[in-house]
Amino acid sequence: MGRVSHRQPAVRAPPHCCSQKPAQIEIIPCKICGDKSSGIHYGVITCEGCKGFFRRSQQSNAAYSCPRQKNCLIDRTSRNRCQHCRLQKCLAVGMSRDAVKFGRMSKKQRDSLYAEVQKHRLQQQQRDHQQQPGEAEPLTPTYGLSASGLTELHDDLSGYMDGHTPDGGKPDSAINSFYLDIQPSPDQSGLDINGIKPEPICDFAPGSGFFPYCSFTNGETSPTVSMAELEHLAQNISKSHMETCQYLREELQQMTWQAFLQEEMENYQNKPREVMWQLCAIKITEAIQYVVEFAKRIDGFMELCQNDQIVLLKAGSLEVVFVRMCRAFDSQNNTVYFDGKYAGPDVFKSLGCDDLISSVFEFGKNLCSMHLSEDEIALFSAFVLMSADRSWLQEKVKVEKLQQKIQLALQHVLQKNHREDGILTKLICKVSTLRALCSRHTEKLTAFKAIYPDIVRTHFPPLYKELFGSDFEQSMPVDG
Repeated sequence: MGRVSHRQPAVRAPPHCCSQKPAQIEIIPCKICGDKSSGIHYGVITCEGCKGFFRRSQQSNAAYSCPRQKNCLIDRTSRNRCQHCRLQKCLAVGMSRDAVKFGRMSKKQRDSLYAEVQKHRLQQQQRDHQQQPGEAEPLTPTYGLSASGLTELHDDLSGYMDGHTPDGGKPDSAINSFYLDIQPSPDQSGLDINGIKPEPICDFAPGSGFFPYCSFTNGETSPTVSMAELEHLAQNISKSHMETCQYLREELQQMTWQAFLQEEMENYQNKPREVMWQLCAIKITEAIQYVVEFAKRIDGFMELCQNDQIVLLKAGSLEVVFVRMCRAFDSQNNTVYFDGKYAGPDVFKSLGCDDLISSVFEFGKNLCSMHLSEDEIALFSAFVLMSADRSWLQEKVKVEKLQQKIQLALQHVLQKNHREDGILTKLICKVSTLRALCSRHTEKLTAFKAIYPDIVRTHFPPLYKELFGSDFEQSMPVDG
């Protein structure tokens, strides 16, 4: 998918700089991570991602810790790996709630900014001149899920991902109607009164083409896709996955011996229920942000209509988090990486969700036992995310075709990796378990919210509330 070019008007004289702020300033990269900037936020030129990160850090008065030596490199690919170092860099370059807005800058500040714009424009012209015709452009990093979740993701998609709208207006407002709980239908949930059902045995007739959760409405058989196209899609999805993993697998493997001590585990168990829920909501939200970035880099996803992008992310992002969890799961000790160390089920006791936690750990253990490679995890994650049977899709056939290609690419990679017969069937049968887990999570959240509505409304991350409930009050803070 080609990049959308952003036309940039000629630089005007400093006195008119304010009126041309967006078009001029965004040529300067984000001062925090080097990504494409979107303007001045909290006194510093930043991208949407760093703006949102700083806003969240100020809202929650978060006390982040660095797992390394407090000197982590912060760039567009590593910026989410250490919140402590990212916040320190934000503060070091001058981000502040009290920063003056662009229009209130002194003439000296505006002139300095204008000079920097000119410098970057000249550098860009030199790069454009040096670039040979037909040379591939580097991947444009984009991180739309920044401050308040999918509301801001929607604005990003229209303004910074898919090109500025010609008239500068807002995209179709119909997308806002999708702030609702997107839950599996009863026949998809896999739940009974005793909890989560065992994974179903899938029995597919040869030539039937596709599996549950990949049911096609147009009656088409598998599309004609060349091997080269499958290979390209597989490489694209694998690359997107590796660029958006929250932690490197090597790092996780080196950390497996660092389990919580008994005293530390008891500290978690003694946390008030609402405090532990808030902590887990924050951790889930962090993981989901990486899933959104992953989705946006998959060939074909950004070509879907904005409504369907939102629907797929709302319905499938937590499922992908559970899939990715197998990378951070230590099956020998039945522990998973959480809050800096490896934690067993007992760490989550104070949540009051023993059945859900047990099922999540069981799923992680089962998926981990399949010993999936990174490219297999990547393609299965993409398959889960692009589920064509989600409610509220507007262009269902388009999503179906994309999911079908991804399934073929997954099959291709499994064959190339010489995996055992039947592993694709086993993988796709796990979709029902994923949906059951997510449905159970929604049930638990609903029960928690009934007891602690104020905690959820005021302390849970905005994105978490948008993803998992429609009736939470939304407060959209005004940024500096």
